[in-house]
Amino acid sequence: MMRPSTANPLKGIRVLELGQFIAGPYAGLQLADLGAQVIKIERPGQGDPFRAFGLGSQAAGYSHNFCAFNRNKLSLTIDLADARGSEVFRRAVSRSDVVLENFRPAVMKRLGLDYESLRESNPRLVYCSLAGFSEDGPYRDRPAYDAVGQAVSGLLSLMVDEADPRILGPTLSDQVTGMQACAGVLAALYERERSGTGSRVAITMVEATLSIIPDFFTAYTEAGVVLSQESRSAVSLSFSFLCGDGKLLAVHVSSTEKFWQGLVAAIERPDIAADPRFSTRLNRIRNYEALLQALRPIFAAMPRTHWAARLSEHDVPSAVVNSIPEAMQDPEVLHLGMFHELAHAHYGKMTAMRRAVRINGERESEPLPPPALGEHTDSLLLEFGYAPDAIGEMREAGVV
Repeated sequence: MMRPSTANPLKGIRVLELGQFIAGPYAGLQLADLGAQVIKIERPGQGDPFRAFGLGSQAAGYSHNFCAFNRNKLSLTIDLADARGSEVFRRAVSRSDVVLENFRPAVMKRLGLDYESLRESNPRLVYCSLAGFSEDGPYRDRPAYDAVGQAVSGLLSLMVDEADPRILGPTLSDQVTGMQACAGVLAALYERERSGTGSRVAITMVEATLSIIPDFFTAYTEAGVVLSQESRSAVSLSFSFLCGDGKLLAVHVSSTEKFWQGLVAAIERPDIAADPRFSTRLNRIRNYEALLQALRPIFAAMPRTHWAARLSEHDVPSAVVNSIPEAMQDPEVLHLGMFHELAHAHYGKMTAMRRAVRINGERESEPLPPPALGEHTDSLLLEFGYAPDAIGEMREAGVV
């Protein structure tokens, strides 16, 4: 018997996403990648502010930032502040399974579109709120973006050089909040299958970011130790080396003795293995800085290709540090097939990611390019039961 396709396990689930920037749209993106119909609710004429972000020559309203977080979605424009727009949204909710929103706490209640108001007409609704801070806590009125979530949670203290403080790297609080929200929605949908009723799911940036560094907190609460920025590197014996050709290489020895022995053999330095400071794993952790300084000139003496080959020969966990263009051409990345080409009728072709998870070897099927602002408004309103004349009147009035 042929196994049914699992490429789109959430097919038949409709999600209304009132998301902007990253956290909410990232949660919606994951649900869309799993096959849900995700309808992005946007303000007429403006849309998600991320549409206007970006570098280079992207078309207006279709920035690379927006495209990154909004593939596989439909766009429906509604002015939620207008009574007619609010009614359109309520009608959509009555025909939907999930509402995602990442406004500041109390915004949806002020609009009369909070969970308590909407579940009256749709008891099966799963309503998910993402915010920087809790709706009833001391910071409830504060604005929050990614750096704020990282800062309050303590994560940023582990990544900022106090001698030269600056924010580096990708957004982390935003994405992990979206991931936690997606997991909460999936759990609530599963529970709905048993109980028949929906749930209110809530997650803040602070909670989500705290959750990805649990070992740093247990080190403090259980062992009385405040881990430093390099504590994780020392405990895991992980390194990044600048090689003789100016290129970077990552090595992660971890706790397995054979990997340490493999590293020593690869660099042909038995004297380092014999050094009492490095003779045991615990000693290597205690003397991590000395070990790092001992290894640096060795790796700096030869090009990265040399060391990558030597480490591979001795089965040492290691990898070249790819740039973004290099990562896209890495043999493993190419093998995984994470990137493919999509085409939008107006904006043309683009290279997009596919979802990371494979189910029975399958990724999503029938992928969609990121939508133009309001691209699906008319077709969705017709699906919700509005007559063409009524749609035209609302459009003229700026309601949709």
